[in-house]
Amino acid sequence: MDPATYMSTTHAAAVTGAAFLAALRAALPDVRLLTDRADTASYRFDETEYTHPGWPLGVALAASTAEVATIVRLAAEHRTPIVPRGAGTGLSGGAIAVEGALTLVLTRMDRILEIDTANLVATVQPGVINADLGKAAAEHGLFYAPDPASFETCTIGGNLAENSGGLRCVKYGVTRDAVLGLEVVLADGTVIRTGGKNVKDVAGYDLTHLFIGSEGTLGVITEATLRLRPAPPPKLTLLAFFASVRAAGDAVTRITEAGIVPVTLELMDAFTIRAVDEAQHLGLDRDAGAMLMIESDAGGTAAEDELDRAEGACRDAGATSLVRAADPTEADWLREARRKAHWSLEQAGVARMDDVGVPRSRVPEMLAAIERISAEHDLPVGVFGHAGDGNLHPTFVVDREDPTAEERINAARGRIYEAAIALGGTITGEHGTGTAKRAWLEAQRGPDAVRVMRAVKAALDPLGILNPGKVL
Repeated sequence: MDPATYMSTTHAAAVTGAAFLAALRAALPDVRLLTDRADTASYRFDETEYTHPGWPLGVALAASTAEVATIVRLAAEHRTPIVPRGAGTGLSGGAIAVEGALTLVLTRMDRILEIDTANLVATVQPGVINADLGKAAAEHGLFYAPDPASFETCTIGGNLAENSGGLRCVKYGVTRDAVLGLEVVLADGTVIRTGGKNVKDVAGYDLTHLFIGSEGTLGVITEATLRLRPAPPPKLTLLAFFASVRAAGDAVTRITEAGIVPVTLELMDAFTIRAVDEAQHLGLDRDAGAMLMIESDAGGTAAEDELDRAEGACRDAGATSLVRAADPTEADWLREARRKAHWSLEQAGVARMDDVGVPRSRVPEMLAAIERISAEHDLPVGVFGHAGDGNLHPTFVVDREDPTAEERINAARGRIYEAAIALGGTITGEHGTGTAKRAWLEAQRGPDAVRVMRAVKAALDPLGILNPGKVL
């Protein structure tokens, strides 16, 4: 673009943006609207390292569905893009700011509207913290299954946008498996409802699951009806240590083949074990090459039997030591160690956490590929994740002052994505596509599938104003 055209385009965008903000202030004078750079700076990034967000036109903190609908309608009228955002804990760049767009923050919409014990559902706004919903459900003897590692800070709306996973996925599934219905504001400001409290409802297209995982590119979720479950018994916890990640991967395969479905089946490699123990002083086996955390919530003798069988599979795979938690308090302590794996790696430098998945039987091959790629690129990689469902988190740890880190990491993670696809896997198991994985989407899904995705996007957002540049 020549300088004159660039200046003209920039000026036109500024005029349009100013007109939109003026219309927004006039229509919703009580909405908190931030426009100074000092105030909007903290809303530019999510938790993904090495992203390059723009500067938002402004940041609006909506407090109701009506306000969201008005904001989106005005944005459509003024052709102004919108970036929906929750707590900003995402790890794929899905909520980073877009230059000249309005960032629409939904954290003020934080009410649990209903806990319906008769139907085992909760109705919540998108700004509800995952852990807060868990506590509210527990007061009724119920629980909400999806539990991302950031459950104490991430919001339900963000979980829905990314189709988040967590430590209990192997038994209870990801976020979409707990959703019965949504309220969504479409790109023109129209409000629709999909699904509801019915356990079975197959009328028309499945719009509910279309919006889950769409990262705010198809609509803005303003309410969700979620499935609750009776609270299970306290978990029994087993730690199994191995000489190598390959042996741990073999144990995962043996556990799966034996038909054991633990509530948790998590893996940490040697690098991660040492980082966690250094940060949290848990007395883990620092000489081990890998560790599995295996848990059962089956209760009573059934849980004991499940862990006995899992222990046998680990022994057959060459476990060097096995430790069972003495009581629920110790189990909670050990579980927190796994949740803090990413945080612990961050203490050693910049930790770029990634997310790939493969069929469970191919976990050993994926672990071997990550190990090989790490060595070839001379990049320290800590591997942890949800081995029970094939979802691994290779995490690059580099010096904060390394000017070549981003380029080297991008080269290595591209190789890791290629390896996952070659094994019949996915470039993302639970973190979403965002901007971080966008360039590899077609390699996994194929051009025809991406063409269909673009057609869906065009049908629901013909002006392209909803979270532009994300996913596609």
